Amino acid sequence: MRRIDLRGSGHHVDYRAAVPRADFDVEAAVPAVREICEAVRTGGVDAILDLGERFDGVRLDDIRVPAGAAQDALDRLDPDIRAGLEESIRRLRATCAAELEADAVTDLAPGARVTHRKVPVDRVGLYVPGGLAPLVSSVLMNVVPAQVAGVRSIALASPPQKDFGGSIHPTVLAACALLGVEEIYAVGGAQAIAMFAYGTGPCRRVDLVTGPGNIWVVTAKRILKGQVGIDSEAGPTEIAILADDTADPAFVAADLISQAEHDPLAAAVLVTPSTALAEAVDVELETQVAATKHSERIGISLAGKQSGVVLVDDLDQGLDVVNAYAAEHLEIHTADAADRAARVRNAGAVFVGPYAPVSLGDYCAGSNHVLPTGGCACHSSGLSVRAFTKSVHVVEYSREALDEVAGHVVTLAEAEDLPGHGAAVAVRMQR
Repeated sequence: MRRIDLRGSGHHVDYRAAVPRADFDVEAAVPAVREICEAVRTGGVDAILDLGERFDGVRLDDIRVPAGAAQDALDRLDPDIRAGLEESIRRLRATCAAELEADAVTDLAPGARVTHRKVPVDRVGLYVPGGLAPLVSSVLMNVVPAQVAGVRSIALASPPQKDFGGSIHPTVLAACALLGVEEIYAVGGAQAIAMFAYGTGPCRRVDLVTGPGNIWVVTAKRILKGQVGIDSEAGPTEIAILADDTADPAFVAADLISQAEHDPLAAAVLVTPSTALAEAVDVELETQVAATKHSERIGISLAGKQSGVVLVDDLDQGLDVVNAYAAEHLEIHTADAADRAARVRNAGAVFVGPYAPVSLGDYCAGSNHVLPTGGCACHSSGLSVRAFTKSVHVVEYSREALDEVAGHVVTLAEAEDLPGHGAAVAVRMQR
């Protein structure tokens, strides 16, 4: 991994720019993706079938997965995998239930009440990637918070797999059965997002689309977000690790590898004031990368411009760097990890101490792994129950309560040259 030396730079460096990310040019993909979305809008299911053959190498007869296929997959699922999924679901349900917000009622005066209601979205489309890896965990991370939020109608899409006769990956299907999801589509990429947004064939239009994906999926979300709600434009995965000389280099190296394993564009960044740790991690990486299954993919990621070791003067500067970088995943491996974590403002999720690796969050921590990337953690949050709800203000005023503020309403309406607004109040006071 390359070195980025920020020692002695003080506050004269833009830390966010100093730690570059992978090339992920959504705007460059817009023309091609817009063409795909328009094809789905005008051509319907036939266009989706054509696009599936073109991009996934398989020609389907129908985009909807047959009834019973998910249960069949669950019946054949390895018991150990099932146990892991069930435990992950249990933990995620617990944290999601804790996130549910009660209605907030404010009595401003006698007879003057405003209620802030949290209302679930009616129908959602959930996307589960199926490219380099069958991300069965993404089924859980999307479905569970939607269910806990009270979403009444859930549709799920994942790319058709040539190796499985054009169906989606059987482990993904099994997870759907575990969660009771019955509306499943073997549709991938931008065409899946367009199907959800427009309502195509058997798939009714949804109100919200969530879930991670490749650049085609992200670009489709950007194009269609005026047509449908989206969670975020999540790009390649990222891990940043803030560590001092108390960190175990074997742990740090393993965690960098764990995210580099996702994608050649994945970012793996170590921020440390310890050159000794940086050198020890390099040694560990040589050994561990060579021994891992996806060594070629990992090697490309770790050698890419989006990855590297950032040397800083001290941990305070390191905190400034990771806060500016706003990583999707941030691990803290320092002697005072909890105190350092409490000072983090920008991260999709923070993993504290040597025994909370990102891979724990990917599966069984109880947290959600659908998180903001590309620096968006400085303004956006990860997927949660809140993503599947919307706020509605309910206003209840009696005549007496309205009379108390009627003069203010009329005055402010006149100030905005909107006399009809004031008249709508005044007429009530005259009866």
